[in-house]
Amino acid sequence: MVRTDFDPDAVGARGVYKLLTAVIVPRAIAWVVTRSADGVDNLAPHSFFTVASTDPPVVQFTSVGEKDSLRNAQATEEFTVCLTPEPLLEHINATATDFPPDESEIDATGLTREPPLHVKTPRIAESPVAMECRLERTLDVGNSTLVLGRVVHIAVSDGVLVDGRPDARLLAPLARLGGNEWSRLGEVVSTPRIRYGDWPGHFTESSST
Repeated sequence: MVRTDFDPDAVGARGVYKLLTAVIVPRAIAWVVTRSADGVDNLAPHSFFTVASTDPPVVQFTSVGEKDSLRNAQATEEFTVCLTPEPLLEHINATATDFPPDESEIDATGLTREPPLHVKTPRIAESPVAMECRLERTLDVGNSTLVLGRVVHIAVSDGVLVDGRPDARLLAPLARLGGNEWSRLGEVVSTPRIRYGDWPGHFTESSST
């Protein structure tokens, strides 16, 4: 295998950003709803997003630089994370626009607020999943800030549940790739993990199918 080597110091911060976002794919998207101290609802997609803990339940998103989502979460100590489903691609992309802090992306894009149960930040009614979060802590890392939120409530649309469990095909989540590229879920493959007691003692291509 022939490889091209990249020195982070040589390509610079912007070059590293482009490389990392192109190879760490696909990335789940947190559609983060926050409310400013002045009461303006902000909605923005964040593709540096994952589960930080399950007990207690904590999710995290990363703000590259100081953005409205970060400022608002720090000011009010709460936020809501919604799923980004495929049919809402244009709306999700539009909420990445750099609207001024006194203008709500929810109103600008014609989305609908749904009342929360345990926080003040609303849910997005068109999204099938919403996680209401209270700010756990923030952590500065280089040019970014990790925002960790304790999940205090999860609301899932009945239409995406199968036997009481969210079904990935029905959720139809979007993911981010590099540049302006997005991805759909595609084929879902089910492969059970191999218990050590069942390990065959060798691994071949035929045994992995």
